[in-house]
Amino acid sequence: MTLLETVVIAFWAMLPAYVPNNAAVLAGGGQPIDGGRTWGDERVLGDGKTWRGTAAGIAAGLALAGVLTLLADDVGAALGFAVPAFEPLAALGLAAGAMLGDILASFLKRRTGRQRGAMFPGLDQLDFVVVSLPLTALLATEWFLEWFTWDVILVVVVLTPVLHVTTNVVAYNLGLKDEPW
Repeated sequence: MTLLETVVIAFWAMLPAYVPNNAAVLAGGGQPIDGGRTWGDERVLGDGKTWRGTAAGIAAGLALAGVLTLLADDVGAALGFAVPAFEPLAALGLAAGAMLGDILASFLKRRTGRQRGAMFPGLDQLDFVVVSLPLTALLATEWFLEWFTWDVILVVVVLTPVLHVTTNVVAYNLGLKDEPW
């Protein structure tokens, strides 16, 4: 597999995990997941993690996986190499794992005294990857092993922080986020 093929496959395979957090920002609001509960002096998660945002994020990731699956054969033929079509459980692992990773990051931020929107380098950029990949491996093992080779995983770990920072700066400049990270 060439480097270009590896990068394209990594990006395509991760799209259902890349989209949920952005969709959650757009659709967020409503009832916080933690219901306002605290742990010590801090909220468990905070107002930024809502049921509506989480559901919208997962739905967006699943919908995108469905569209990508419909396009996979034609895109693969045009590129000259195969790109993933998503098994339902793979799509669920990527989309739900992304949202669970973001929720876990909020929990860890609150435990370390960081407020909503505070920067937490490394965790902010890779939280959804750290949960979505193992969850996908658990739910759709054969599919995961076929598409997430070690070189693809390496590209995901290197490419994701760059994409994350770029999309967050764009969202900040569009007024969709309160902070650029």
